[in-house]
Amino acid sequence: MWNVLLSFSGLVALIQLLFLPFFPESPPYLLLQKGDKAGCLKAMKQLWGEGNYHTEFDDMMKEKAVMKGTKIMNVLEVLKEPSVYPQLSTMLLLLLSLQLCGLSAADLQESIIPYVSLGVAISELISIIFCSSIIDRFGRRILLWGGYLLMALILALLEASLLLSDQFLWMRYCSVILIFLFIIAYGIGP
Repeated sequence: MWNVLLSFSGLVALIQLLFLPFFPESPPYLLLQKGDKAGCLKAMKQLWGEGNYHTEFDDMMKEKAVMKGTKIMNVLEVLKEPSVYPQLSTMLLLLLSLQLCGLSAADLQESIIPYVSLGVAISELISIIFCSSIIDRFGRRILLWGGYLLMALILALLEASLLLSDQFLWMRYCSVILIFLFIIAYGIGP
């Protein structure tokens, strides 16, 4: 029944696609990108109901004044801009750290792979909820350091559990739990 589960996300996307034309553009997009003040106010009323939105509108106008000298770049222009290379390389390093960490090396029985996939999705959801609730309290730097330290510890434990999995069959389940914990640590930190 995995194909039904997979098609569910397609059904949700189709519903969004059908209803999207009935929603207005984002008010900040209309004002900041298109310069459409009347359209911005109309979208605010349509999205938020009748009311006085002059404070929000004034904030957007201040943001527009600040952005006046800023050139909006497309993806190719951003990739060619040397000033963003440190940020791009940091982002690339963070993305590759999950891809090249070796989590796929866990020797799992084929019968539990669907449960592992479900567990991975739940782990990602937990990390998103947990991170969004603590990021303002601790800040990104502490979450990055703590996340990387926790990931290193979990990978060391995962290596030990993989080495012992031939002697103790229950260690394979420990490996799966450690994979879930690694994904949570990655989501909270990097």
